[in-house]
Amino acid sequence: MAIPVTVPKIFKSRMEANPDVVAQAYKTASGEFAYRTYAQLYADMLDLAESLREIGVQRGDHVGLISDNRREWLISDLAVQCLGAADVPRGCDSMEREIAFILSSTDCRLAFVENKSQLAKILKERDSLPLLERLVMFNEPTEEDFAFARDRGVALSPFSALLAEGSAARASDASKTALLEAELERGVGSEIATLIFTSGTTGDPKGVILTHANYAWQLERTPSVLYGESGDMWLSVLPVWHSFERLMQYIAIERASGIAYSKPIASVMLPDLAKIRPQLIPGVPRLWEALAAGIFRAVKKEGGAKKALFDFFVGVGKRYADARDLMLGRVPRFTKRVRLLDALAGAVPFALLSPLRALGDLLVFRKIRMKLGGRVRSCISGGGALQSEVDAFYRAIGITMIEGYGITETAPLLSLRDQWHPKPGCIGVAFADTEVRVVDAEALSVAIESAGGAIEPRPAGALETDPVRGSWRIPERLPPGKIGVLVVRGGQVMNGYFKRPDLTARVIDADGWFNTGDLVMMSWDGDIKITGRAKDTIVLLGGENVEPAPIERAIKSFSMVESVIVLGQDKKYLAALIVPSRDAVLAYAAERDLQRDDYQALLEDPEIVQLFRTEIDARVNRQAGFRPFEFVARFTLLPESFQVGKELSGKQEMMRHRINDIYREEIGGLFAG
Repeated sequence: MAIPVTVPKIFKSRMEANPDVVAQAYKTASGEFAYRTYAQLYADMLDLAESLREIGVQRGDHVGLISDNRREWLISDLAVQCLGAADVPRGCDSMEREIAFILSSTDCRLAFVENKSQLAKILKERDSLPLLERLVMFNEPTEEDFAFARDRGVALSPFSALLAEGSAARASDASKTALLEAELERGVGSEIATLIFTSGTTGDPKGVILTHANYAWQLERTPSVLYGESGDMWLSVLPVWHSFERLMQYIAIERASGIAYSKPIASVMLPDLAKIRPQLIPGVPRLWEALAAGIFRAVKKEGGAKKALFDFFVGVGKRYADARDLMLGRVPRFTKRVRLLDALAGAVPFALLSPLRALGDLLVFRKIRMKLGGRVRSCISGGGALQSEVDAFYRAIGITMIEGYGITETAPLLSLRDQWHPKPGCIGVAFADTEVRVVDAEALSVAIESAGGAIEPRPAGALETDPVRGSWRIPERLPPGKIGVLVVRGGQVMNGYFKRPDLTARVIDADGWFNTGDLVMMSWDGDIKITGRAKDTIVLLGGENVEPAPIERAIKSFSMVESVIVLGQDKKYLAALIVPSRDAVLAYAAERDLQRDDYQALLEDPEIVQLFRTEIDARVNRQAGFRPFEFVARFTLLPESFQVGKELSGKQEMMRHRINDIYREEIGGLFAG
């Protein structure tokens, strides 16, 4: 069934049908949860929208939104969109120059900030933000904050004051509400809903243009794979400016469900789970790994018979889940398999293990599920690849883990593991009406480079808001079971990169196919398995996006470094393979009278290792503009230079997927333990 074409219209329709259902649960100053219904949240949206309209926000404007997840974020997001404007979100971990670049390049005259720290970041870069007129702070500003902003020529408004002013204005003049609702109804799907900038420390992150149609398209299709209903509660613990958590909140609204705000910290999250008892919990792989590790630590601490019982039943649960999936056909077929044989192979162990699994559920698993509130229907993992052993643990204890896949440029979901027929080891099939192909990585690269970034001419009658396309075309598809680059075409694909048609033309071809840059393998049934990334962006286990190039440049500024590659896809931290300059290392060793007969042994000498450690840390740190998750935790020194045709392409560029393969053992050591 078709749904309204903009996010505020979707919200309004759900509010009208479910006015008394809880929409938000949030902590008060006392630490207790307070609740807002859909009718109250709708009123909050209109109150803020009225104040923003009085300030001068209008259709087509861009409004900054610098904050982590909290109830005020959603109110601001909806109010801005209600007026036909678009928000430009960023998290509290962003650096000053990064925020300044984003706000200035999108011509923001107004921005929301969460707290004093974000206020200081923006005002520190005041000279590079000539259009900025006003900041709105979610936390209550102090007199010092007001003076700080005033001295820099920026008005500062408390969020609470804008809500109160808007409420009073609407109460005194009913026509104001009618005017706001008329503005909301003017919205169309082609309008920009948000500009989400990709992470990076390059100084010029890319702004992804996502329209209301992108979101409405996904919200219309997610019910087929993810069940939710009015009155459900979703736990929100991830940074909402990330596209994954943002879509999860929109899905909650579309289902007329409630959103409870918590933190991804066990001491906070576990008590909140007990109070809220949510049905759905979106999270990144690191969250699920941390929760599982916490359970294992608690059991290990108890030791004795309890630990033995736990280990036994978890083992039973895993074998039971494997047998059940085999019997029910929940196994991705990357090579041709006979379903009947699978069913027969799974039926016997399934039958034998069922009584033990039931006993394990009674004695162990039910107690674990109660720790998550006792009502969890699904846990949704996104923002990186879910580790297979973590996935297996949750399957063993009876929690449905749904793994999703997508990137910011696809708003973000492309596929989601089917809640009713989940297949471990893959991220499900593409959403309905999403076309997907797997193509040869080398052929795709040649096609893009041959076009040289040329833009396909717009057809007659095209609008300026229509997506930009490159003049190249994707190669032929690969058969199932072959690894290649995933390209997609569908209603969730972005309109392009803001003010960068040159970059857009390199990722969207003449026929509208978008190059995800991810290496995948397709099953015979259309299931997708992510195997790596053809492009450079690293996504850590916690969902943080890292551009390795600036980190590599910083490390390479050390004169003793010949080559460096930063790694960490789906890992907790970053590591690096470094090829030192052989002559420079030998010269250093000679000066300090270190042995030089065995070069490999020399590279393992504690003094040499410490030298590189010191120089890396001196270049990759906060003072240099890097965030903590961009620090290099471990590294290995390689004795041989990278060679063309092996680690390097003909253009002397590192072929990351080949390096990952060639140095698999060394990389495994970097991330072991």
